[in-house]
Amino acid sequence: MRTGRSRLIALGAALLLVGGCSSGAMEDPAASATTSPSAAPTTTAAPTTTSPPTPAVANQLPGMPTVADARNVYGSAGAGMLSAAAAAAVPMVYVPHNSGEVWEIDPSTFQVVRKFPAGQEVQHVVPSWDMTTLYATDDVGNTITPIDPLTGEPGDRIPVVDPYNMYSTPDGSSAISVAEARRTLVFYDPHTWVEQSRLEIPDCAGIDHADFTPDGRTAVFSCEFAGRVAVVDVPSRTLLRMIDMPTRNTHMGPQDVKLAPDGSRFYIADSDQGGLWVLDGAATQVIGQIPTAAGAHGLYLSRDATQLYVTNRHAGSVSVLDADTGAPITTWPIAGSSSPDMGGVTADGTQLWLSGRYDDEVYVMSTVDGHMIARIPVGHGPHGLCVWPQPGRYSLGHTGITR
Repeated sequence: MRTGRSRLIALGAALLLVGGCSSGAMEDPAASATTSPSAAPTTTAAPTTTSPPTPAVANQLPGMPTVADARNVYGSAGAGMLSAAAAAAVPMVYVPHNSGEVWEIDPSTFQVVRKFPAGQEVQHVVPSWDMTTLYATDDVGNTITPIDPLTGEPGDRIPVVDPYNMYSTPDGSSAISVAEARRTLVFYDPHTWVEQSRLEIPDCAGIDHADFTPDGRTAVFSCEFAGRVAVVDVPSRTLLRMIDMPTRNTHMGPQDVKLAPDGSRFYIADSDQGGLWVLDGAATQVIGQIPTAAGAHGLYLSRDATQLYVTNRHAGSVSVLDADTGAPITTWPIAGSSSPDMGGVTADGTQLWLSGRYDDEVYVMSTVDGHMIARIPVGHGPHGLCVWPQPGRYSLGHTGITR
């Protein structure tokens, strides 16, 4: 919708067993374990021996870059691991506004250095698969505006059907317009912007956000106004199944989606639920629930992929979880009126930038202890903020999902 932190291994604090799951399904031990609220979390020292190499993910989507380490699909997007295209970009933070403008902020000075119109209601700034172009998506005006990351200059608008959000298939062969109002995924050639095909998902009201399995063959899309997710087969571009959340929130229900680094589960933020649902890694069933706070919305990984940041838009806070298990680590409150929404982590991993959706500002927070570095006034309705450049070999879209 429109501090020192030792890594917690207490899985019971991470996930609450969901009674609405199918009784015939295998139970995930990490999802079902519980602990007393008063029990102190346990920690485990790092092993003194080196683990054997993890084999690459099998049966990958042809054409996508190889996942060399199944323990961390984000292993090629660590601090400073910039591709040649990303390294050439001028460091900039792009802030799209529902007012129709994109503002550019210099991350070294926190000053707004450029503003330009990009449509009627701009929702997100999305990196292309090859990281050579950024696109400002205007779902009301049915256009995307290309931005040259080498200069920050916008180009001519390109007609695209209802681009509320945009993703790329993991092999880079298609850009996907997430046409929220039409309950449709529209596939385009990412170079010519000629339409390739459409997948209508009529039972997915409010189709919004997505992520992909490690092999790139399956995508999970959230359905905000239907309280469910849609699971899509990427090679055939067909709907595999719909999965209802145990509580079907349909006002501001399922929001952002994020694959755990080890590929074992998907996290699905649910604003009305005030937390995350946990889907198994094969995207077949809900296996758990993680409470955070009111308005759980955006999901972002630390640069080393050990922590997951959850923006709680209505509570005005950011929850920090263990990225693999979902175990709670800490909460970073934001003083005063605040509405942390979308954004990303800087290339060096030291800062988390977020739009303040209802407060017309941008927050810059330290990833060391969550303290506020800067609050920057911006225009009306800042939304899918993009921090650029980002490490990684390729982009899956949104505000910068890179692997």
